[in-house]
Amino acid sequence: MPTPEVRNVDPALIARAADWVATAERVVALTGAGVSAESGVPTFRGAGGFWRGRDLMELATPAAFARDPELVWSFYNDRRAKLATVEPNPAHRALVEIERRVPHFTLATQNVDRLHQRAGSRRVLELHGAIDEVRCSDCGRTSNRAGETLPALPRCDACGGLLRPGVVWFGESLPTGVFEQAEAEARAADVVLVIGTSALVYPAASLARLGRRVVEVNPDATPLSSEVTLSLRGKAGEIVPQLVPRTP
Repeated sequence: MPTPEVRNVDPALIARAADWVATAERVVALTGAGVSAESGVPTFRGAGGFWRGRDLMELATPAAFARDPELVWSFYNDRRAKLATVEPNPAHRALVEIERRVPHFTLATQNVDRLHQRAGSRRVLELHGAIDEVRCSDCGRTSNRAGETLPALPRCDACGGLLRPGVVWFGESLPTGVFEQAEAEARAADVVLVIGTSALVYPAASLARLGRRVVEVNPDATPLSSEVTLSLRGKAGEIVPQLVPRTP
């Protein structure tokens, strides 16, 4: 894998983080919207946090779905269509290589786009669900509808109830058992890599404060930056490939 140029980051710091990963028995990576943004996926915060003039953080709520399910589905169908046009980036692919080389690796992601799985990651915990999945509002039945063009108000094949996206909306609890598994892995980890997340959304953000060593990769300073073992300021696609252990 070629090593891309990294600007404004001390190479010695990257080498130190890479050595920690290379010698670790257990590594956990926590990824956020910044990783997907480098593939062209709009974020919920910042300049990309709007859709047709509406705040995405107001659309992605149970209240918004109860009030106007067709509007919410219009947003998610548009998002599903756009995700079909993007590809995993070097950060996604580098995490696949780290998984292959570390004895015990877990990837906990806040992203719902499944770009990690498309890149080849296998041990993935989806903290906020997945946009490929749908769940019936009435009977609770879930199904994978990846690649399908869904109607404006999709209905459940089993009971006819209104389907909703299989993602965790603001104000909802994380999927049962998923966070607990991620927390246990992070507590046992030699290294926790926190990549492309502002560490603001809880409870997922609490994983960024666990582990013997915590390495942050982010273009900007975050509330976590002063608490981690090492903060590498730059794009995930530039830095994460340099953390891949050199041994096959």
